[in-house]
Amino acid sequence: MADRLVLNGRRRKLTQFSRFTGRRFGFLLLPLLLIIAAGAWYLLDPGFRAGQQPLTTASENLPQDAFERRVRDYLVANPEVIVEAMQNLERKQREAEQTEAQAALATHRDELLNSPESPVGGNPQGDVTMVEFFDYNCPYCRQVAPAMVEAEDGDPQLRIVYKEFPILGPNSVFAARAALAARRQNLYPQFHKAMMQVSGAAGEAQVIAVAEEIGLNVEQLRTDMQDPAIDAEIERNLALARALRINGTPGFVIGDEILRGATDLQTMQRLINQARKEQNR
Repeated sequence: MADRLVLNGRRRKLTQFSRFTGRRFGFLLLPLLLIIAAGAWYLLDPGFRAGQQPLTTASENLPQDAFERRVRDYLVANPEVIVEAMQNLERKQREAEQTEAQAALATHRDELLNSPESPVGGNPQGDVTMVEFFDYNCPYCRQVAPAMVEAEDGDPQLRIVYKEFPILGPNSVFAARAALAARRQNLYPQFHKAMMQVSGAAGEAQVIAVAEEIGLNVEQLRTDMQDPAIDAEIERNLALARALRINGTPGFVIGDEILRGATDLQTMQRLINQARKEQNR
């Protein structure tokens, strides 16, 4: 099962790379599409053809090379058209992804907030929930960990849901499985916080060293790590993150807001307060 998780991680990386390169090639094709659009503009827009022959005569008598030259000259003289079109395309893509993510958030909210297999920190009965998707080998997750601790310590009504999201290779999968197994010995919070203070790669040896340091029964831990329910929880987290368009770590959900990437304490607190106000309306 762990091998399948690693393989799935590689497939996800290839998919993300394909999407990235697809967009890059899309941008290479965009100037060609703009030339076609500009050609249509030339043929159909009277202002663009000011002083030229009527549409039918111009289209019938203008040689192909002259037509292409006219379109090219227009784009060369007005390169901002290409830049503007590329910016609009990027904006529309972001808006579409955000719309899809918000729809997924509404659909999967119960799974996101109330999965019995997801560890919960802070106040389990708190009035606002902050969800974090993270990887123990992610330096940005470690960077934001102190802010997470401050947010928890400073807000007695904050509930935190931890979503193990191991996307950085086999070591990350091993660490995530160990963390979920540590929950069965009621030491998940201690293990999680200790792992976020690890320096360097969080490999198997480092994970076991942390487990011993916080008092886990390592033999029992290794046994519990083999439970298919643990791998099933990780798979659910991976699928949920994809639905929410969280493609990297860390990722956060606070109220109706989805944050992608590292953030600071002030932003967390602002969104927590905003979510609390919306709930109390």
